[in-house]
Amino acid sequence: MASKTESAVSYSGARLADYTEDISGERGPVDLPFTLLSLLLLTIGVVMVLSASFARAYYDPTNSTGGNATYYFVRQALFALCGVGVMFACSRFPMSFYRQISGIVMLVSLALLALVLVPGIGEKVNGARRWINLKFTTFQPSEITKIAVIMWFAVLICKNKDGLRDFKHGLLPFIILLGIICGLLVLEPHMSAIIIILAIGLVMLFLGGLPLYWFIGGGLAAGTLLGVGYAIFPYVRDRFAAWLNPFADASDTGWQIVQSLYAIGSGGMLGLGLGNSRQKYLYLPEEHNDFIFSVYCEELGFIGAMLLLALFALLIIRGFWLSMHVRDRYSALVGAGITTHLAMQVILNVAVCTNSIPCTGISLPLFSYGGTALLLQMAELGIILSLSRDIPEKR
Repeated sequence: MASKTESAVSYSGARLADYTEDISGERGPVDLPFTLLSLLLLTIGVVMVLSASFARAYYDPTNSTGGNATYYFVRQALFALCGVGVMFACSRFPMSFYRQISGIVMLVSLALLALVLVPGIGEKVNGARRWINLKFTTFQPSEITKIAVIMWFAVLICKNKDGLRDFKHGLLPFIILLGIICGLLVLEPHMSAIIIILAIGLVMLFLGGLPLYWFIGGGLAAGTLLGVGYAIFPYVRDRFAAWLNPFADASDTGWQIVQSLYAIGSGGMLGLGLGNSRQKYLYLPEEHNDFIFSVYCEELGFIGAMLLLALFALLIIRGFWLSMHVRDRYSALVGAGITTHLAMQVILNVAVCTNSIPCTGISLPLFSYGGTALLLQMAELGIILSLSRDIPEKR
């Protein structure tokens, strides 16, 4: 008689099992294409941090870097090395382990979101209290919340045998949880994290089988929330005004976007050459973080940008392919959720740099400077590698 795990193999066309058994002794190797694409993008990202950051690190007006031109690069390189270890370590744990800790991860993320609002614990920067200072680095609890939503929503969807058509027992728990998370993020405030987490939640519900008419209501609710944010927060109004006409106030609200467009336009077809960006010399703010893609375009041009986006596209496509070939529903949901999260951040970051959407603080995965964010991204990639080890090999 075929085992329970064998009967759940997706290649057979049968319905996926909700959860896979702990088959750590039968697991195969990690997916090589996904691994190589991840390491290649990480390597390019670390090199770009060096190129984009050395001017600010050397000429830092606050002298927090001590005039060390490689300050940001060395820290990012160390976190990248640790991230590779984290990725392969996460690939060793079976998906049953991640299912078991999903609730704990969600509770920890909620506790951290509440903790960051406490003065003395949460660090306030530019009027927003989004970071917790760990002395050697800072991190945003919202980064943990993103993966927590993916993992816990996958558990709830798998537990709900009757689907998500019943509002009280099906959809309401998801709405309450997203409402609590968004409420805590509004208090920071952190609108970009709200947008990403709501989008992740909607994607997970869509994959879980939520009827389409609920998404119409969700779209109306999101539009209402955006309107409320526009009315309450002045910085949201400023960003919309800068998006519609950045050159109207190019020395203030439109400064970031104007300098980003100058950088991208200066790159032309082939770019100015690696390390030769001019906008990074304290003209373009956050040149090694949110706007690192603009520096990349200036130095490597349109062709280089297209090659980079092609690499991200291959990584995303491979992530979805792996998610479609796993043995169980939980792994498929988590894999698709993580891949969607990666795709959204790439698309939104590029859209901000090109002024296709209003400016938001969304980083470019594996590129933007930030140690803890990079470690969490590598952990997410490690989870996808973990589920890739459970895919049966074709004979």
